[in-house]
Amino acid sequence: MTANEFIKKVFFIEILKGLALTLRHFFTPSVTRQYPTEKREPFPGSRGLHALVRDPETGREKCVGCGLCAAMCPSQCIHIYTSEDDDHKKVVDRYEVEVLRCVYCAFCVEACPYGAIVLTDHFEYSGYSREELYYTKDRLLHNWDKYMANSKGREYLEKFWRPKSEDFGVPAAGHHQAEGKKAT
Repeated sequence: MTANEFIKKVFFIEILKGLALTLRHFFTPSVTRQYPTEKREPFPGSRGLHALVRDPETGREKCVGCGLCAAMCPSQCIHIYTSEDDDHKKVVDRYEVEVLRCVYCAFCVEACPYGAIVLTDHFEYSGYSREELYYTKDRLLHNWDKYMANSKGREYLEKFWRPKSEDFGVPAAGHHQAEGKKAT
């Protein structure tokens, strides 16, 4: 053991440094929010409560029951039950989300080719039983109506839902010719 290590052990240098740091911050104002009275505004694109998107023209849900969101979910908390109608089209009978199992990764939002499921910015919700946190199709559509209706929903889908049709444009003819000349 060196003399420096011996002095540190005898005089508790690390402990004194820690106490000095504590005392230095002891008299500064606290940064704690008093939650019920002081609420934090959600940041744009935050991941909160699930919602099924309603089509603005028809008022029906956009979900076609493809099941990609359920397949991509790492916690397997999405359950979709479909059937066929008289025209042999797939109809979503039940769409259920177990919120207690969800890890809010938003893979379901990214996987959906129709933009039919979103994570709203509403994050202050709780329940006293498991059933209260098991969201059915009707409750998910109600979440859209309550938290994302009108311009807020359109703004969300415009800013945060990708890919869009303009992402798949055809390159200009001059662009291909310029690349062809560079390659030769």
